[in-house]
Amino acid sequence: MAQPQRILIYDGQCRLCVMAKATLEQRADGGDVRFVPYQSEEAAQCLGSDYTSGRPDAAFLVEDDGTVKKGLDAFVPLLPGLRGGWLLLALWRVPLLRPVAYLLYDL
Repeated sequence: MAQPQRILIYDGQCRLCVMAKATLEQRADGGDVRFVPYQSEEAAQCLGSDYTSGRPDAAFLVEDDGTVKKGLDAFVPLLPGLRGGWLLLALWRVPLLRPVAYLLYDL
Protein backbone atom coordinates (compact mmCIF):
# COMPACT_ATOMS: atom_id res chain seq x y z
CA MET A 1 0.00 0.00 0.00
CA ALA A 2 1.36 3.41 -0.99
CA GLN A 3 2.12 6.00 1.67
CA PRO A 4 -0.54 8.76 1.76
CA GLN A 5 0.46 11.88 -0.14
CA ARG A 6 -1.65 14.33 1.86
CA ILE A 7 -2.15 14.97 5.55
CA LEU A 8 -5.40 16.39 6.88
CA ILE A 9 -4.84 17.97 10.28
CA TYR A 10 -8.02 18.27 12.32
CA ASP A 11 -8.92 19.34 15.87
CA GLY A 12 -8.84 16.11 17.84
CA GLN A 13 -10.76 17.75 20.71
CA CYS A 14 -13.69 18.92 18.58
CA ARG A 15 -16.53 16.40 18.36
CA LEU A 16 -17.73 17.77 15.02
CA CYS A 17 -14.19 17.57 13.60
CA VAL A 18 -13.72 14.00 14.82
CA MET A 19 -17.09 12.99 13.33
CA ALA A 20 -16.21 14.67 10.01
CA LYS A 21 -12.87 12.86 9.99
CA ALA A 22 -14.56 9.51 10.61
CA THR A 23 -17.03 10.20 7.80
CA LEU A 24 -14.23 11.14 5.40
CA GLU A 25 -12.32 7.99 6.31
CA GLN A 26 -15.38 5.83 5.63
CA ARG A 27 -16.43 7.49 2.40
CA ALA A 28 -13.10 8.32 0.80
CA ASP A 29 -12.02 6.32 -2.23
CA GLY A 30 -8.35 5.55 -2.64
CA GLY A 31 -7.07 6.48 0.78
CA ASP A 32 -4.41 9.01 -0.28
CA VAL A 33 -5.03 11.08 2.86
CA ARG A 34 -3.70 10.48 6.35
CA PHE A 35 -5.52 12.07 9.29
CA VAL A 36 -3.50 13.66 12.08
CA PRO A 37 -4.91 15.40 15.17
CA TYR A 38 -3.79 18.99 15.64
CA GLN A 39 -2.81 18.14 19.20
CA SER A 40 0.16 16.03 18.10
CA GLU A 41 3.86 16.53 17.57
CA GLU A 42 3.46 15.46 13.93
CA ALA A 43 0.97 18.27 13.31
CA ALA A 44 3.36 20.80 14.85
CA GLN A 45 6.18 19.53 12.59
CA CYS A 46 3.99 19.58 9.47
CA LEU A 47 2.66 23.08 10.05
CA GLY A 48 5.89 24.68 11.27
CA SER A 49 5.31 28.39 11.88
CA ASP A 50 1.57 28.00 11.15
CA TYR A 51 1.23 25.91 14.31
CA THR A 52 0.16 27.63 17.53
CA SER A 53 -0.58 26.06 20.88
CA GLY A 54 -4.19 25.55 21.87
CA ARG A 55 -7.15 24.69 19.70
CA PRO A 56 -7.06 25.51 15.98
CA ASP A 57 -9.76 27.63 14.34
CA ALA A 58 -9.68 25.51 11.17
CA ALA A 59 -8.51 22.27 9.60
CA PHE A 60 -5.32 22.11 7.54
CA LEU A 61 -4.38 20.07 4.49
CA VAL A 62 -0.67 19.55 3.89
CA GLU A 63 -0.04 18.55 0.28
CA ASP A 64 2.84 16.28 -0.71
CA ASP A 65 4.80 19.35 -1.91
CA GLY A 66 4.44 21.00 1.52
CA THR A 67 1.72 23.45 0.50
CA VAL A 68 -0.69 24.11 3.36
CA LYS A 69 -4.37 24.85 2.80
CA LYS A 70 -6.55 26.02 5.65
CA GLY A 71 -10.24 25.95 6.50
CA LEU A 72 -12.74 25.07 3.82
CA ASP A 73 -9.94 25.15 1.23
CA ALA A 74 -8.43 22.14 3.01
CA PHE A 75 -11.45 20.02 2.09
CA VAL A 76 -11.96 21.03 -1.56
CA PRO A 77 -9.04 18.90 -2.89
CA LEU A 78 -10.55 15.88 -1.11
CA LEU A 79 -13.93 16.13 -2.86
CA PRO A 80 -12.98 14.12 -5.97
CA GLY A 81 -12.04 11.16 -3.76
CA LEU A 82 -15.44 11.04 -2.07
CA ARG A 83 -18.38 9.11 -3.41
CA GLY A 84 -20.67 11.81 -4.75
CA GLY A 85 -17.89 14.37 -4.38
CA TRP A 86 -18.32 15.38 -8.03
CA LEU A 87 -21.66 16.98 -7.08
CA LEU A 88 -20.13 18.96 -4.22
CA LEU A 89 -17.27 19.99 -6.49
CA ALA A 90 -19.76 21.21 -9.11
CA LEU A 91 -21.55 23.26 -6.44
CA TRP A 92 -18.19 24.63 -5.27
CA ARG A 93 -17.59 26.00 -8.76
CA VAL A 94 -20.71 28.18 -8.54
CA PRO A 95 -19.26 31.60 -7.58
CA LEU A 96 -22.28 32.76 -5.56
CA LEU A 97 -22.20 29.68 -3.34
CA ARG A 98 -18.57 30.06 -2.25
CA PRO A 99 -19.11 33.01 0.13
CA VAL A 100 -22.02 31.13 1.73
CA ALA A 101 -19.87 28.01 2.12
CA TYR A 102 -17.06 30.01 3.77
CA LEU A 103 -19.54 31.65 6.11
CA LEU A 104 -21.02 28.30 7.12
CA TYR A 105 -17.54 26.86 7.71
CA ASP A 106 -16.60 29.79 9.94
CA LEU A 107 -19.69 29.20 12.07
